[in-house]
Amino acid sequence: MENKSHALAAGTFVLVITLLLVSLVLWLTRDKGQYQTYELSSADAITGLQPQAAVRYKGVSVGKVTTISFDHQAKGNVLIRIQVDEKAPISSTTYATLAYQGVTGLAYVLLNDSGEPQKPHPSGDDGLPRLPLVTSQLGKMTEQAPELLAQINEATVRINQLLSDDNQRRLSLMLSNLAKVSENTAELTANLNHTVQARLDPALATVPALAHEATLTLKTLQTNAADVGRMSNAITLTAQRLNERNGPLDRIAESADAFSHVIDTLGTTTLPRINRVTEDASRTARLLGRTVTGLNDNPQSLLFGSGQMLPGPGEPGFTPPPAAARP
Repeated sequence: MENKSHALAAGTFVLVITLLLVSLVLWLTRDKGQYQTYELSSADAITGLQPQAAVRYKGVSVGKVTTISFDHQAKGNVLIRIQVDEKAPISSTTYATLAYQGVTGLAYVLLNDSGEPQKPHPSGDDGLPRLPLVTSQLGKMTEQAPELLAQINEATVRINQLLSDDNQRRLSLMLSNLAKVSENTAELTANLNHTVQARLDPALATVPALAHEATLTLKTLQTNAADVGRMSNAITLTAQRLNERNGPLDRIAESADAFSHVIDTLGTTTLPRINRVTEDASRTARLLGRTVTGLNDNPQSLLFGSGQMLPGPGEPGFTPPPAAARP
């Protein structure tokens, strides 16, 4: 009887402990939030996604994955059913994609907002709304893997062609030429340095003397400029004096006016008189000339007058006088 009581007590203890553990699990896993169920249909592989995986909206946990099965409406697609908190800002611009947690390979559903209305998807057989599932970056890379491999293969072929034996010989020759060019450049640089030291340095040494001479020249120019300034001031003063009222210019103008008046008087009075005297003198000279000419032709006119003279003996037309009668 005593053994049965111990067994009953042990069974009762185990039962109580089991009930406590179940209650603790139920209490810890309780969830009083209200959720909206959505469906996702994907033609891509969903490797790493498991039921109870997290559903996040822009990184914030808003729900979980409930079931994963095949989509009977689209043959070959995977149907994912998720529960999302009703407080999550789900709208017509919201879309879903698969994201991965670090290097663990575990996937979760990431909800995001594109800012543009998404193409609406028809509801499933259960009437649940469906969200568009966009291919993840990893999925895009997987789709582009064949093209990337082809490009890598082509790049490898071109690299092999570039590194062929002929190109390697050409590259070696080019490197040798570059080395020679470097040596020639170094030699040219040394020659330039020698030329600068041998010719340019002496020329630079004369620069201070030239600068001193230039300074003296500038000082001389400044002195000449000052003299020119003083001369200009003197010329200005002289011009002012000449232009003063009753000054030299005014006096010269008055003298010019008087001279002009004298010229006018000479032209109107004196010159006509001189002209008349000149005409009289000219007539007198002509008369005197004719008189002198007459005297040269007939000098006897001074004694016998200006009448016609009878020809004398020996002259043409001479007629001897008749002989007087004798008594």
